Amino acid sequence: MSPTFGLKTTPMHVPYADIRRVWLEADEEPLIRDAWLWDHFLPLAGPKSGDVLEGWTLLTALAAQTTRLRLGLLVTSNRIRPPAVLGKIASTLDVISGGRLIMGLGAGGTHQPAGLSGIPGPNPAIEEYAAYGLTLVPPGEGVDRLRETIEILRRMWTEEEFDFHGRYYSLERNRNSPKPIQPDGPPLLIGGWGNRMLGLVAQYADQWNIGGPPHTDFETLADRIRRLDAECERIGRDPATISRSLQQIVSYDDPAATRAIVEKAAGLGFDHLVLSLPRPYPEHAVRWLVREIIDPFH
Repeated sequence: MSPTFGLKTTPMHVPYADIRRVWLEADEEPLIRDAWLWDHFLPLAGPKSGDVLEGWTLLTALAAQTTRLRLGLLVTSNRIRPPAVLGKIASTLDVISGGRLIMGLGAGGTHQPAGLSGIPGPNPAIEEYAAYGLTLVPPGEGVDRLRETIEILRRMWTEEEFDFHGRYYSLERNRNSPKPIQPDGPPLLIGGWGNRMLGLVAQYADQWNIGGPPHTDFETLADRIRRLDAECERIGRDPATISRSLQQIVSYDDPAATRAIVEKAAGLGFDHLVLSLPRPYPEHAVRWLVREIIDPFH
């Protein structure tokens, strides 16, 4: 079966008007199922003084101007917003979008070694979190916090009132109205690659996302798929009930190389490919994606 496709516009060193142009074009293209932003406050590449638009604010603006695309952040950092605040933001955006939100979540800023996932240099979260008064946590704590956030979100989206007392978060008489339009709330996408994160994916996620080459090579991708399958088997879940999506930067100069990656990823079992557009975006970028990358698979 051919994979489905989405696109990502990283709001870094890119004007709002250009992002809006791409999303409105994608909204008219049925072969693009969903569109994504990110959740960073400082550039991860290029000039450090460059522009970065805040993800959830931008997503709300784009949700109000599109009608068909599923949409979300790939992925939301769990270290930036308190869980119940995030749940309220997501509920509001699902209402604004008419029920099109996908809740993309990740552990967020944790202590990581330099050169993580093929990105040279020190962990960029160190500078970013210091600049915005945020704190990094150990990876294990990041996963445990994310688990509590997932429970809070789901209860906010389905219960009228509840208390929550976890190790890291505590709520008294939380009430959240209006609820999301989607029954039981937006589908949950979890991004990550560590063993404990994949355990979380197996337990809670509707979709799993991981970055493709050059950030993650195919040997590692295959290993992570095996690990996810094992985690599903351990808890008695059918692995086929989790959609596997790969985020892949496209090459404008060598679309054949991108197609080859997509084909190999589909062979590994990835059923959805999020095509990340490098800056600057060409005119009719979506038309180019469909012609050069997507159409050959249909």
